[in-house]
Amino acid sequence: MEPANTLREDGECKGGILAHLERLETQMNRSHKRFEGPQRTQAEESTLGTRIHKLRLLRDKLRAEVKQRQAEIEASAASTEPDQTLETSEQEVLETKLENLKALLQAYHFTGLSGKLTSRGVSVCIHTAFDGNLLDSYIVDLVIEKPLWIHHHSVPVFIPLEEIAAKYLQTDVQHFLFSLCEHLNGYAGRKYQADRLQSDFAAFLAGPLQRNSLCNVLSFTYKVELGGQSFLFCARLLYKDLTVTLPTDVTVTHRGTDALSTSWEEQRVSHENLFRTTSLHKAFTSFAGGEKLNMSLPPCYFH
Repeated sequence: MEPANTLREDGECKGGILAHLERLETQMNRSHKRFEGPQRTQAEESTLGTRIHKLRLLRDKLRAEVKQRQAEIEASAASTEPDQTLETSEQEVLETKLENLKALLQAYHFTGLSGKLTSRGVSVCIHTAFDGNLLDSYIVDLVIEKPLWIHHHSVPVFIPLEEIAAKYLQTDVQHFLFSLCEHLNGYAGRKYQADRLQSDFAAFLAGPLQRNSLCNVLSFTYKVELGGQSFLFCARLLYKDLTVTLPTDVTVTHRGTDALSTSWEEQRVSHENLFRTTSLHKAFTSFAGGEKLNMSLPPCYFH
């Protein structure tokens, strides 16, 4: 944009010429009155008229130049101001997101989510826990730019981080962090249960525990005793929702060719209910304690 003093100088120049022109016109009018008689000379009138004509041409030229200069300045302002406004708006959005992240980390410091500011944004630490036990922690470094992006993280590859980021990171950072927390805590809780089953109740298992990386599909065979008899049950636990720690589908079958008696069938059904409604290691704790399962009670009894 042109400095303001340029327009002021143009205006002063224009004003001086116009004032001079007005004086000459006044002088000419006076001359007309003075020389209305026989004394008026044709030479003076002609000279004065010529000067007025030249000044009028110069005035019109200056007016045109000033108009053109103003139009150029207005066009330049129109082309640059939207960009400046856009840059300011984007900066304000980024600063707001950073402030929201700082407030979020402070508010949820004691709920498994903490972090610190970095030179480029914020480093978030997600602490997982299950059943009162602190488990693994994971780091996600966010760069506060437009768009927001993840610079570094320690999230396991089988956690759908990219999917969660694509869904929430640009529109709702809080929702992104909470969703990621849910997935990590769900995984940590399932893994904890599977680890406890293998370490604490290996005597019940007839063979190794089968599980995938997400620990959302668990299969195992275990021994059950009832009334002096021993049977093998095969269990398959499926967690369709990756944020949960209790299975959505449970199947317990009898391993053998003989048909189960009524009491054993009731036992099988009770085990399905138990696995569906309580943690895996707690279910086996009840087996180890020789607890009798009351078939007449609803599944919520086994919480």
